[in-house]
Amino acid sequence: MFRSPIAPVVWVVWLLFAAANWVDLAVQGRDHFSAVAAALLLLVTGFAYVAAQRPRIIADGAGITVRNPLRDHRIGWAGVTKVDLVDLLRVHCDWAPGSSGDKKHSKVISSWAVHYSRRRQLTAAAKTSRGSRPRRSSFGAPSGGGGLLGGGGLLDGVTTSPPASTAQAEAEKIARLLNERATAAQAEMVWAAGTVAIAGANDSATNPLMSTWSRNALAAILIPALILLIVCLV
Repeated sequence: MFRSPIAPVVWVVWLLFAAANWVDLAVQGRDHFSAVAAALLLLVTGFAYVAAQRPRIIADGAGITVRNPLRDHRIGWAGVTKVDLVDLLRVHCDWAPGSSGDKKHSKVISSWAVHYSRRRQLTAAAKTSRGSRPRRSSFGAPSGGGGLLGGGGLLDGVTTSPPASTAQAEAEKIARLLNERATAAQAEMVWAAGTVAIAGANDSATNPLMSTWSRNALAAILIPALILLIVCLV
């Protein structure tokens, strides 16, 4: 299971904050405003649950489950073509049609669980590219004391790239692991298809993507919203 390490902290901190305010409203609040405030806290807690607690990626032997705030996407390994990072982690799906007359299906699923700053990576790459260019003095020799005699190392003007942040490195690691697992699973399927027939393999290959709305997530938003509406109208 992969998820943002900050999201559970945010969820717990908000729960403690909301619980403390509910206790305070229960002890001191006896008016209509206190009831509205308590209902509003409940609604914000629902949003915090779907935005911070729910998003995650679950990988098992059959495929990937991408759990976003309101929807769940189940993707079989047979349909995963690649996993990349563009602001969010994306799973590219591609599967064969059910019949020869159908068009080939493809879809990209973005996961809210893994964030990636593409702008930061481009900025770091630009800085590295500028730093790798050797500067020359007025006499035409590289400045900065490079080389063996200058103490700048064996390679003049070459600087190492800045290390990626922990979140960036973790996102790259997750994408690499999922790509490796998808490649291995597809290789196993090709080998199995050439030796023995596997029951259910055709269904997984023709329709590996299933997207469903989460009833718990919808209830976490709709029920507090209804309670808040009733309290405001009373």
